Amino acid sequence: MAALQILGMPLSNYVWSTRIGCVEKGVDYELVNVRPHSPEINAINPLGKMPAMKHGEVQLCESKAILSYIDTAFEGPALAPRDPLNAAKAEQWASVINTATDPAIMRAYVVPIIFAPGGQPDRAKIEAALPALEKQMDILDKAVAETGYLVGKSFTIPDMLLVPILAAASRFPESSAALAKRPNLQKYLQTHIARDSVRTTAPPPPKS
Repeated sequence: MAALQILGMPLSNYVWSTRIGCVEKGVDYELVNVRPHSPEINAINPLGKMPAMKHGEVQLCESKAILSYIDTAFEGPALAPRDPLNAAKAEQWASVINTATDPAIMRAYVVPIIFAPGGQPDRAKIEAALPALEKQMDILDKAVAETGYLVGKSFTIPDMLLVPILAAASRFPESSAALAKRPNLQKYLQTHIARDSVRTTAPPPPKS
């Protein structure tokens, strides 16, 4: 079967997540650097969102689906727990991150800063995003307090989804300050940002 391809821009936290999964699993892959809504992305995801994945005749979109495919289609270390309870918890946290954490931190705060017209973020929009951002960080700080992972005692798919979000948040004033107030979450990020899979796939820092 042809080599696995990840399609999308390196700056995307979700593209980064899938690349982390490839390295953790030990899967060789090719990054195809294309923008959202490009013909290559639209051919796989009707919403035009990245990442997308190709593996021979297999085509997938949505980062959680891609990570699950990588985990089950290839030999290598498990990316998700195999016991029923922790497997369910991994699904739980992946859902929380995708439906609440990413919208609150990335879409409402980080993205408007990075892509601010003329490089001048809308301060009213930024301030309005902060309560939800703080709430998410409170939830996550409690979640990682006991073991330093979201599920059990190993680095799993929910962590692969979360670490790129926190890495982006650590680069901007308000979110960096919020992270600094939560020692469990800050330690979590410092630990996992140093993983080979995270470090070697990290995109260049966005301009603030």
